[in-house]
Amino acid sequence: MRTKKIIGRLLLFFAVLPLCLTIGCSREKDEYTKTGEADFTVVEEADVPAELLDIIQEKKGSEFKLTYLAEDALYVARGYGEQPSGGYSIAVDDLYLSGDNLCIKTTLIGPAADEKVTTSVTYPYIVIKLQRMETKAHFLDA
Repeated sequence: MRTKKIIGRLLLFFAVLPLCLTIGCSREKDEYTKTGEADFTVVEEADVPAELLDIIQEKKGSEFKLTYLAEDALYVARGYGEQPSGGYSIAVDDLYLSGDNLCIKTTLIGPAADEKVTTSVTYPYIVIKLQRMETKAHFLDA
């Protein structure tokens, strides 16, 4: 009798779990409604604050998503970890305000099949500079 209850609960759990995961995934996309634009620039490495560059160097071996608040600006950095060759770039697909949230979506773009690239390991990342704002950043990419 007790075994039947346990089996019944397990079956119920595994039947409800996919529904919960589906609801959770769809909620994230709908949760951040665009309420405003955010002007930004992509920053060259030479213009990245030294402290932020040190943090990026520490984290570049694996994927990272971080924000850095300077006196005059907000920096958002997204790294895609170790890649087997050169030729990678990162696109900013979307960047907008949703209430008090900053939403960012980026994509890692690999080298074209016929592109000649370096065969050494690379660590692609992007640094985005915005006006200084107290906000929570949400990365919408995978």
